[in-house]
Amino acid sequence: MAAQALQIGQVAHKTGLSVDAIRFYEKEGLLPRPARTPGGYRLYLESEVADLEFIQKAQQLGFSLSEIRQMFFIQRHPEEVCVHVRDLIAQKLSVVRGKIIELQSLETGLAQALKQCRKALRQPANHRECCPALEEIRKKKR
Repeated sequence: MAAQALQIGQVAHKTGLSVDAIRFYEKEGLLPRPARTPGGYRLYLESEVADLEFIQKAQQLGFSLSEIRQMFFIQRHPEEVCVHVRDLIAQKLSVVRGKIIELQSLETGLAQALKQCRKALRQPANHRECCPALEEIRKKKR
C-alpha cells in the first residue's frame, strides 16, 4: 500500500505548525521541495511530516535552524560520523549550563534584595531616606 501524501493544510493541522511556517522551512532548505498536484498544491509524504516534527522538537531543545540544518545533513549522509551531532549537543549543553549559572546568580541577588526589604520593613525608622534594597543594588558592581 503506497503512502498517502498530505496537502499543506493537513500537514499544518497534524503538526500544529502554521502553513507559513511550513513554507518557511521549505524556503530555508530544511525540507525538500514537495511534489505538487496538477493544480499546484503541495503534497507531503510522511517522511517530510516527520522532518517537520523533528524541527519542532529540536527548536524546543534550543537548536537554531542552522544547527538543525547540520543535523539533517548528517542524518541524510550516513557516512558522516555522529561526532558532529555529539559536538552540537555538547555546545548547546554548555550554553544552557552557562545560562543556568547566570540565573542562579540572579536568583541569589534577588533573594538578598528581598531579605533586605523584609528586614527594612520590620524596622521602618532605620530607612527613612532610602530603601536599603535599592542602596544594596546601587553598591553592586557589574
